[in-house]
Amino acid sequence: MNKPPRRVAVVGASADSERYAHRAIVMLQAHGHIVLPVSPKRLQLPGLTTYPDLPSTPPPIDTVTLYVNPRLLETLADGIIAAQPRRVIFNPGTEHPDLARRFREAGIETLDACTLVLLSTGQFG
Repeated sequence: MNKPPRRVAVVGASADSERYAHRAIVMLQAHGHIVLPVSPKRLQLPGLTTYPDLPSTPPPIDTVTLYVNPRLLETLADGIIAAQPRRVIFNPGTEHPDLARRFREAGIETLDACTLVLLSTGQFG
């Protein structure tokens, strides 16, 4: 039985095929998920609408996967909480224990994990 597609916001999206954020976008699409790329840069990603920030993305959002410098996460935290995703994935290099605790207190599941690995191993859920 196929799982329904998830609406996934990729915060720190990139059009550069060498970046992990871009690889995540491609792999999420390949697994049938609805991808919402989030970047303040005006990205051109074929077939996708890119949003300048998380509050601009249409709800609902199931998962937010992070590809930004942890120092920038402080400025994004309120928008993430306001979006009320089911979970936030802190990809390698984005870990932020204080924000993870804050998200959990807001009822949002958090994972320190790699989106690419979760998808590759069937654990993205």
